[in-house]
Amino acid sequence: MPFTKAIVREPGEGFRRCISTHPMRHTVDVARAKAQHATYVKTLEDLGLEVIRLEKADGLPDSCFVEDTAVVRGERVLLCRPSEEARRDEVTAIEPVLSEMLAAKRAFEPATIEGGDVVHVRDRLVCGLTRRTNREGARQMADWLGVGVDIVVAPGMMHLKSHVSYIRDGTVLVTKVLAGEPAFASEDRLVVPDGEEYAANVLSVNGTVVMPAGFPRTKEVLERAGFAVIALEMDEFPKCDGAMTCLSILL
Repeated sequence: MPFTKAIVREPGEGFRRCISTHPMRHTVDVARAKAQHATYVKTLEDLGLEVIRLEKADGLPDSCFVEDTAVVRGERVLLCRPSEEARRDEVTAIEPVLSEMLAAKRAFEPATIEGGDVVHVRDRLVCGLTRRTNREGARQMADWLGVGVDIVVAPGMMHLKSHVSYIRDGTVLVTKVLAGEPAFASEDRLVVPDGEEYAANVLSVNGTVVMPAGFPRTKEVLERAGFAVIALEMDEFPKCDGAMTCLSILL
């Protein structure tokens, strides 16, 4: 089924206080981040999606990264339990919106799970056990969403989606780190060129790939595989450990 909606939240004035390990996090330009986010949202609208804009949440500096708060599958949504306690109010903030549209259930202790660790493939989910998601989180997700879940054990990763994105038609874009991962053995794998690993996180919207600008070899890999590609300037978001899929929940 094609996506018809996207849920987004604009970065707030407190965005520069986000949780980040990036060495340039102190240089975040909030005004530039807002402008880049606006272009991202306009791109989703141009691709035919109805965009649902959440209210700003200046007291929640990471709240523009809405993907981490929920995993949607069919008519159900698991409301996640982020590993960082400071981010858990983001789930409370988005719960009313998602509960209006879908049957919702919250993950509960001792689970930790974030949407950035969950890759949707054709008939199942692939979940990374990373710094942000544990095995109990993956179990609760599988139980509530009623779907098979394959596991990738990657304790050194922040999020699985930093290394792999599902495109369409059984195709994934992966870094070399995951190119041989058994969970993706049944998919066609497009491998990100060395030095462009950040570009492994792309947003696939009904056949069009939205990716960060500045990674020409990865763009060429995608275009040679037959995909339409839109490249956007998004250079403020890596400073906050964010990427393309982090900024929306597609429905």
